[in-house]
Amino acid sequence: MLSKVYSCAVIGLDGAIVEVEVDTANGLPSFVVVGLPDAAVQESCERVQAAIRNAGFYFPSKRLTVNLAPAALRKEGPAYDLPIALGVLACAGQILPESFEGALVMGELSLDGSVRHVRGVLPR
Repeated sequence: MLSKVYSCAVIGLDGAIVEVEVDTANGLPSFVVVGLPDAAVQESCERVQAAIRNAGFYFPSKRLTVNLAPAALRKEGPAYDLPIALGVLACAGQILPESFEGALVMGELSLDGSVRHVRGVLPR
């Protein structure tokens, strides 16, 4: 199954829309983020897994691929945690994709599932 959540990247003083696509497939459990992510975005895999479980949801034991498009744009910081988590939950059928349709989502997740603020909200 595929889900899409919209987020934003900061380029200088401007914001650029980033489409966070999450796909689940059968196979050995894995969690891969592609689309030119920096180290903080790569680490989001661990934060998202812990946050989903500690918030009372089920983390799917499937092969997860997260694409941050456009791929040519560098993605930095933890602001993609929340959109990735929403995409995973939508793919797993635990939340309705319509609940965040038309929204721009950004936020860092703590391990207990709460959302922390992120920098650069005004340019976004």
